[in-house]
Amino acid sequence: MNVKILNVETDDLVNAEILNTKSVKVILPSITDGWRFNFKRHSKETGHETYILVSEEIPDVIEGCLIFEMKSKIEPYMAFVEVAPHNRGDSRKYEKIAGCLIAFACRQSFKYGKDDYLGYLAFDVLEEEQEDQIKLMAVYSTKYYALRYRDTTMIIPPVGGEKLITEFLN
Repeated sequence: MNVKILNVETDDLVNAEILNTKSVKVILPSITDGWRFNFKRHSKETGHETYILVSEEIPDVIEGCLIFEMKSKIEPYMAFVEVAPHNRGDSRKYEKIAGCLIAFACRQSFKYGKDDYLGYLAFDVLEEEQEDQIKLMAVYSTKYYALRYRDTTMIIPPVGGEKLITEFLN
């Protein structure tokens, strides 16, 4: 799927692509590469579909990664989402990566969700410190239309998913 991400240095939108890792040869990132999640390991779990986002400018560098699954074959679930370490903080290269990946997961929820789960995207926010968890939940709420469902579980309802799809996917 083609998307656009923002080159922070030039303030230009750059063509990028979200790819299913089954269709490309790629070494997935892990904690040893400075990422928070071990995508190499998690991608091997049953039912996990792994996607990477790469820019047209540097197609051999992973800018972000997403693992999507269908829990019990009916509930769309964003198991893991992360932007590359070089896209965090003040010296980041690109913006809009998380938005593109989350919008893509929302699109998948409309495509594969069943019955009462159609268009809903669930995910958990698990941080070591509760203060960090609350901050991250606030970001998901304000930027990505997520609602707190249970203790650590959030959902993006269909109306929020549609807004994200319109904003981030072309």
